[in-house]
Amino acid sequence: MADFFVPHRFIAHIMLEASYKLGLLLLCHQVISLEGHTEGHFVAAVYEHRSILSPDSTALTDRESALRLMNQNLDLYEEQIVAAAKEGVQIIVFPEDGIHGFNFTRDSIYPFLDFVPSLQSGKWNPCLEPHKFSDTEVFQRLSCMAIMGQMFLVANLGTKQPCNTSDPRCPSDGRYQFNTNVVFSDNGTFVASYRKQNLYFEYAFDTPSEVDHSTFDTPFAGKFGIFTCFDILFFEPAVSLVRDYGVKHIVFPAAWMNQLPLLASIEIQQAFAVAFNVNVLAANIHHPSLGMTGSGIHTPWKSFWYHDMESPEGKLIVAQIAKNPPDVDLLWNGTSRIYESHRKFSSEDPNCENDPDAHCSESSKWSPNMPPLFHSEMMYDNFTLLPVWENQGSLQVCANSLCCYLDYRRHILSNDFYALGVFDGLHTVHGTYYVQACALVKCGGLHFETCGQEITNAVDTFDFHLWGNFSTSFVFPILLTSGMTLELPGQLGWEGNYYFMRKNQLSAGLVTAALYGRWYDRD
Repeated sequence: MADFFVPHRFIAHIMLEASYKLGLLLLCHQVISLEGHTEGHFVAAVYEHRSILSPDSTALTDRESALRLMNQNLDLYEEQIVAAAKEGVQIIVFPEDGIHGFNFTRDSIYPFLDFVPSLQSGKWNPCLEPHKFSDTEVFQRLSCMAIMGQMFLVANLGTKQPCNTSDPRCPSDGRYQFNTNVVFSDNGTFVASYRKQNLYFEYAFDTPSEVDHSTFDTPFAGKFGIFTCFDILFFEPAVSLVRDYGVKHIVFPAAWMNQLPLLASIEIQQAFAVAFNVNVLAANIHHPSLGMTGSGIHTPWKSFWYHDMESPEGKLIVAQIAKNPPDVDLLWNGTSRIYESHRKFSSEDPNCENDPDAHCSESSKWSPNMPPLFHSEMMYDNFTLLPVWENQGSLQVCANSLCCYLDYRRHILSNDFYALGVFDGLHTVHGTYYVQACALVKCGGLHFETCGQEITNAVDTFDFHLWGNFSTSFVFPILLTSGMTLELPGQLGWEGNYYFMRKNQLSAGLVTAALYGRWYDRD
């Protein structure tokens, strides 16, 4: 086992001797790379990694075999560190499950787990102090990578923590096993860890007894917060971290399986950045055959993303972003935000467009010739929908306490079938959580039952104004156009008791325009 890690230990030990030469090489490149950087920005990277997986994740193995597999993935991480350093990157994020893989049992994952010491046990640099703790080989190599690249490094790995019978929650095998994110500073020091709270059918791992609200400080952009994958759909820790801890940046490792039309990875990543006015550095795993792709660096005003269901390769995304997103009132605080000037679009139906800043109430004079209501399964939920057949008009559809409203004009009236849908209820498949959603979606065909199918391309462009009387303050705006292209709304936020989104002049055909509300109190 020791021989297996000799090359990387050797790198670690010679780093001190070669630090002057290495520092000069990296510094020279950073000077060239950063000359064009404006004050108040930093350079971030995320890597969508096509991980090398165990041929049988349920088979029992030994630590040496587990390390051999993990080291193959770490070799690929190291290549990205070198590439990122050439771009002047100051922080890099790697995906969930990228080092060890997934679909383990509790026993089969055990050889893949590193011991994670408490940060309260003292300052530790795993690369320079490799013998301080046992079973920390992955920690050591990640720490050495951070030194080599002179950048903050965020990675996900499996960790273990011993417990005993004095702890009533201690598992029968005498240990906790956690899905853990770890953070190393640019000098290799271990500075933060986060144990995933909302596990997604991860039977190999335990849920922590207390929620980790994990943050770390950087000299280039201030405070960052951390959570993982499925966490993004829940109040703890995602919302409370932003609301109560003053973070401006989120690092987000994920192994996300895309689910259109509302929960593709890049959709929810961008929606979180926009709704909470934060930067989101999101690294997803890359396994298109499993529906896993979609990473990005998202600001409240712009996104840099990668989504590719065809390529077998991963992708390094590098972007320069503001270290302080513009101070604006948060959308869940009852305000609105304008991204572009919004010109009024004409409609023969004067119900809503006499005053484009006023919403139609439920008693407004909606057309008596409404299209027929129908139901279709979308995201495993029973949506109530209305066809969007005409080239312009006003529609209303309600379910339970939520009513959704749409004013629209189609610039192209093709044979494509669109529908306006509403769902207000408890989602119970692949997780349990309460959703309120208003969604204008392209359907998979011309029949009602095709609405909710996973569609990625469209030709029809719309001007639209979509809104609903949401009971929750937390509504995420989603706007996806043809070819898995993200667009920002023209205007969005709260007006009275209605949350709205407006958009004119889409650059491509509309796939999905949705307001995805999470009523956390009803989970």
